[in-house]
Amino acid sequence: MRLTYKGDYSIKIILELAMHHGKGVMTIQELSQKGDVPIKFLEQVLLDLKRGGFVESKRGKKGGYELAKRPDQIRLGEIVRYIDGPTEPIACVSDRYKGCKEADRCVLRGIWQRVDGAISGIIDNITFEDLAQQSQRQRLANDYSI
Repeated sequence: MRLTYKGDYSIKIILELAMHHGKGVMTIQELSQKGDVPIKFLEQVLLDLKRGGFVESKRGKKGGYELAKRPDQIRLGEIVRYIDGPTEPIACVSDRYKGCKEADRCVLRGIWQRVDGAISGIIDNITFEDLAQQSQRQRLANDYSI
């Protein structure tokens, strides 16, 4: 699995919106600043996330973006796959793959299937609520001083 910049930025934006959940919309300028994403690229990312049903936009003077679902209903794996596609390290991992006559006997295929299973086992069990809470704890720990 390899994340693109678009995938990385998408995850960061969803995380920012998850941390802001229940507090109203965030402007594109706020998201750009907090996610360290150029506004022009952010517009494309938000459009894709909106098409995917992950974010909603509000128009007008007090407009902006917010999550379309609660943070506990969005899993990291959903965003990764929606933006960057399958997580398999090689195409033959899929049971539907027909491009190799040796796939059923290939020792490497089993390894790549285990790699894919490990990745999926992690990213499919992490919600953006989990990430928002972890991020908040880390920010509090970093702010601690005597």
